Amino acid sequence: MAAMVRGILAVIALTLCVGRAEDSLVATVPAKLHHNRILLSAKVNDSGQHTFLIDSAATIPTIHPALMDKLKLEPSGRVRINGIAGVERAPTYRNVTFQLGKATYKPRRVASIPSERDHSRRRDGVIGSGFFETFVVEIRPKEKIVKLHSPTAFEYRGKGEIVPFRLREEIPVVDGVIELKDGATLKGEFEVDTGCDSGICLGEHFVKEYSLLEKLSSKASEKFGVGGSVDTADVKIPRFRLGEKEFKDAQSDLFLDGSPVDKPLAGHIGMGVLGRTVVIFDYSRKRIILE
Repeated sequence: MAAMVRGILAVIALTLCVGRAEDSLVATVPAKLHHNRILLSAKVNDSGQHTFLIDSAATIPTIHPALMDKLKLEPSGRVRINGIAGVERAPTYRNVTFQLGKATYKPRRVASIPSERDHSRRRDGVIGSGFFETFVVEIRPKEKIVKLHSPTAFEYRGKGEIVPFRLREEIPVVDGVIELKDGATLKGEFEVDTGCDSGICLGEHFVKEYSLLEKLSSKASEKFGVGGSVDTADVKIPRFRLGEKEFKDAQSDLFLDGSPVDKPLAGHIGMGVLGRTVVIFDYSRKRIILE
């Protein structure tokens, strides 16, 4: 009898927990996974359905020049876009509204990167950090959905690992730990970058400081982004930890020249790691939840 009562109470508690989360729900948006990247469909100023990458490390949303031509908006200024291989200046535009199901996102401005006109069009743009500030963003890769919650109504009562973060130029930064097979434990600060398809990208300074090329088996690789490409070494990190959440054999790119982040940060964490789990971005409480 006591066991039955405990079971009933557990079901009630779980129902209440789910109910609280659903009370905050603004929209459930179908997602496409393309090489670990999360792509969402959105209307732009009531125009069509367009495909956007959600990128927590993009400080301004971008729209492909070809789509911007169709929207016929007038430029309102210019901005510097920093990429993994350089910097590019881009025109900016105002009065842009994204509609994702029942969710509406109105950034202060968007940019359009001129060099994207010269490459094959894989998507229509990028939705960046302001989107994560507007909603609690719950990414569920296995279910191929993204849930958008109201920050004021959102309550988390689950048992996931809660990882605090600080914002550095609008990008979340967390503490992480790399564990090598020789027992070495390397601590560092990492940007969280949902626009990156790698597991972990480590800057040249961090790679050299800990002699990672000598300690890890690697193969030659490249990373592409704004400004061009950079040479990297593709390796497996035996263990990577965020709080108590452990990721084994995490795919990693070691930068041979330069860094995806500025010192003193070690590197950034991409969807190659985060995509293994449900990840909830709660900017209003400066926390990431890993389930």
